[in-house]
Amino acid sequence: MKKKQRKELLKIRGSLDRNQVREKSKIICEKILQFPSFQKASTVMLYLPFRNEVDVMPLIEHLWQENKRVVIPVCEPKNIVIVPSELRDLEEDLAPGTWGILEPKADKMRPVAPEELDCVIVPGVAFDEACNRLGYGGGYYDRFLPRLKEQTPKIAVAFAMQIVPSLDPDPYDIPMDLVVTEDKVYSRP
Repeated sequence: MKKKQRKELLKIRGSLDRNQVREKSKIICEKILQFPSFQKASTVMLYLPFRNEVDVMPLIEHLWQENKRVVIPVCEPKNIVIVPSELRDLEEDLAPGTWGILEPKADKMRPVAPEELDCVIVPGVAFDEACNRLGYGGGYYDRFLPRLKEQTPKIAVAFAMQIVPSLDPDPYDIPMDLVVTEDKVYSRP
């Protein structure tokens, strides 16, 4: 069931053109910039957008302008873990890595302990109004998120088309605190 739903939703998201992705992403980022939990955070983990994901580059640029630490997830397929790594320079630090996603070069890895993160921006394939998440199927975030400090906000970003009536989460699935789309902000009940 999840596999089929994932495939269908990725196809729908993939149908967005560049302008749609850019415009919708801009609205989502503007909303996040207003959240006190994001404004107060000094170390934020975000992802580098891939395959029509919400483009969070405006958030990265904002954090750097504010002299805050930007951290990105590095996936280690062998251990099925995320290693948070500080990002300081988009051009100097990165090269294509796992699944073609940009990751820090080996000599540019700057590991950050999950407990140091003040806010995490999470991608996904789909979400429901209760802030449950359907990921890409690898379980990386479900293994990683429990390692955060309890009060660290988990903010998911998605396009409105990625909100589904309901998801059937497994016991190990970690719900988000907020899901932000271009149309609405959902809070975990």
